[in-house]
Amino acid sequence: MSNRKRPSGAFVSPADEFKTPEKKVSVVRQPDSDYRRWGVEETCQYLRRAGLGKWEHTFKAHNIKGVALQYLQDDNLEKIGVECLGDRLEILHSLRELWQRQVEANKVFNDPIHGHVELHPLLIKIIDTPQFQRLRNIKQLGGTYFVFPGASHNRFEHCIGVCHLAGQFVQALNERQPELLISPTDILCVQIAGLCHDLGHGPFSHMFDGMFIPKARPEIKWKHEKASLAMFDYLVKDNDLEPVMEEHGLDLRVDLDFIKEQINGPLDTEAAQDKEQWLYKGRPKEKSFLYDIVANKKTGIDVDKWDYFARDCYHLGIQNNFDHSRFLKFARVCEVEGEKLICTRDKEVGNLYDLFHTRNCLHRRAYQHKVGYIIETMITEAFLKADPHIQISGSEGKMFNLSNAMENMEAYTKLTDHVFEQILNSSSPELAEAREILRNIIHRRLYKCLGETHPNKEKTLTQTEIIHMWEESLSNTESGSQAVGLKPEDFVVNVIVLDYGMKEKNPINNVRFYGKNDFTKAFQIRKDQVSKLLPEHFAEQLIRVYCKKTDDESLEAAQKHFVQWCTKNNFSKPQVGDIIPPELTPLKSSEAKDGEEGNSRAADCGSGQNKAKKQLRWKRWKE
Repeated sequence: MSNRKRPSGAFVSPADEFKTPEKKVSVVRQPDSDYRRWGVEETCQYLRRAGLGKWEHTFKAHNIKGVALQYLQDDNLEKIGVECLGDRLEILHSLRELWQRQVEANKVFNDPIHGHVELHPLLIKIIDTPQFQRLRNIKQLGGTYFVFPGASHNRFEHCIGVCHLAGQFVQALNERQPELLISPTDILCVQIAGLCHDLGHGPFSHMFDGMFIPKARPEIKWKHEKASLAMFDYLVKDNDLEPVMEEHGLDLRVDLDFIKEQINGPLDTEAAQDKEQWLYKGRPKEKSFLYDIVANKKTGIDVDKWDYFARDCYHLGIQNNFDHSRFLKFARVCEVEGEKLICTRDKEVGNLYDLFHTRNCLHRRAYQHKVGYIIETMITEAFLKADPHIQISGSEGKMFNLSNAMENMEAYTKLTDHVFEQILNSSSPELAEAREILRNIIHRRLYKCLGETHPNKEKTLTQTEIIHMWEESLSNTESGSQAVGLKPEDFVVNVIVLDYGMKEKNPINNVRFYGKNDFTKAFQIRKDQVSKLLPEHFAEQLIRVYCKKTDDESLEAAQKHFVQWCTKNNFSKPQVGDIIPPELTPLKSSEAKDGEEGNSRAADCGSGQNKAKKQLRWKRWKE
């Protein structure tokens, strides 16, 4: 160690002796880390950025692409017209630096779902911003974490997973079909869209834009995708990423639009009414399939679902029946009615039904869990009471509340799940009511679920209609709820729609398949060609009613009223579990006859017996 001398005149402080030397990074950056995928234009872009722009016409004249750069030697450069030895050495030196940076370019993340994920340096630049790091503090499943102890994952890791899958998907298409002319810039833009698609989520994810904002500001229609676009623009501007994006080959005139269009569709909402013209600015119609990778509006089969299926099932302890890696093996782009669509092999149709079945199971068992919903309802009520008293500083010193922070991205960056703890641990008298609601959640003093029922199959009811029916029924009740002082505001009515992602439609009808013998011809596969065991209907409504009062007398009256209400409106027999004993639950005539077989005499006898049983039950019920 004593033989290693420092340069004379260099002073090193004791603190500096323990610092890790910083890694030296070249100022000049290539348009894309994988230079072997460059076309002629991207090669010329690199020459300009490396200070070798005077030779771009020479490279263009000889059609030199990125894949040829690694084979260029001194005599090759001399043959194409680079006569000066100094110029040739300068070009070769720059190319050697390019290859060295190729080795060091990407960064690896160890993800529990996808294993070792390798990401482009520009993606790392985006990840290492306050706007993206904010997602570490927003639960992926919101209030579901209060029900499933493993559901502690956040939007941060989900977005990285979607970015990784988006890159895998578009790379698979590019390798399988070089004629699609997918450029490295296309690949990078699709990955950025996957990385940034959830930037706009508020506290507790879908609770914020699905429950809190509609109640706090019913006059506006706002979704987190809109905030994702605004947050992406703010992220780029606040961190001065435009020069970095240009260094990596992005054309800011079109590529930023392309990224945002993948997140939330066409940017020109007025032109979107015209379905005949091409609505997107970022890419031409020949590359329409690129818009179906991150968020597929046509079929619902996209990398966003693939990641949250795998990630949520892993953390919830639920089996995932869909394998996205198999879909990647069979995905191809085919032309259908003048538009290029992502298709898959005909033998994969069963796996796609499994995909949507998995989605339905996740909603039924976790996302729409009855306890998770009421916890999010209580959090929403606490946020509504706290809204006027929470102050968040934004740009130019302006202050914002919970309900309008999304209008200013500097303020919105500071709004995460931590607001729950902020209210819970506050000592402010103005937050006393909100604080009490959150304490009830912590102590598990929750509103009670009276039960759930289904409306008639022929009729689809809205949340407003159900609440109006319930209020009207409660005001005319005979169950004794008036005697105990129950009012409409003492109840919570939740209308849930469980479907395959496209309401009552079968999403597989929008998928195109190709056969073993012809990869270019796309066709549909009808449900009856697959199996007779598949669902006949692809959507159903579920109505749940909760009571805020939890004393025995109020619950008993509310429970009786709920069952009477279901019968009066001809809803299905309510599933009330152990709240109401089954022998006290009135049966409808249609349910009494279910499962009976035999001749007409036996049927008449059975019908009479059930009628007598029903009358007896109602008599006992009223008593």
